[in-house]
Amino acid sequence: MTFYTKNVDWGNAQHKLKKIRDKVFVCQWRLPKDCEFDQDDQIAFHVLVLNDTNQEIATGRITPKGEIGRIAVEPQYRGPEVYQILFNALLNIARQQNLDDVLVQCELEGVNYYKQQGFRPVGTVFMEAGIARQSMVCSLNEFSLTKVELTH
Repeated sequence: MTFYTKNVDWGNAQHKLKKIRDKVFVCQWRLPKDCEFDQDDQIAFHVLVLNDTNQEIATGRITPKGEIGRIAVEPQYRGPEVYQILFNALLNIARQQNLDDVLVQCELEGVNYYKQQGFRPVGTVFMEAGIARQSMVCSLNEFSLTKVELTH
């Protein structure tokens, strides 16, 4: 199967972005809807991943400050290929915006995985929607896309 990405803005594509994120985060993960959608959606750069039948199957965003997040992938497409395509698109946006670093906020069990990708923890552990999370930062030059398999 072939996948490709499309850079979109919130104003024109929010119905497509919300559809995927609602399904993954609100319905599957049971996160509160008011935690999933925020003011950063309007200023962030968004990416959609489409399959070879032009169906939107994944999305992610990067804020102007370099925070990668809201990675949502339809369950049947979760695998290294889709995550790698999505992260490549987000990192290309970061480079176009002349960002030096990217930031993620991961669940605690993902910290070691992110360390393997070149990230380092910053700040203290915090709670978001009842989930313990850690902020992590990585220089774009040090980011490894060898086995990207992230979910949020």
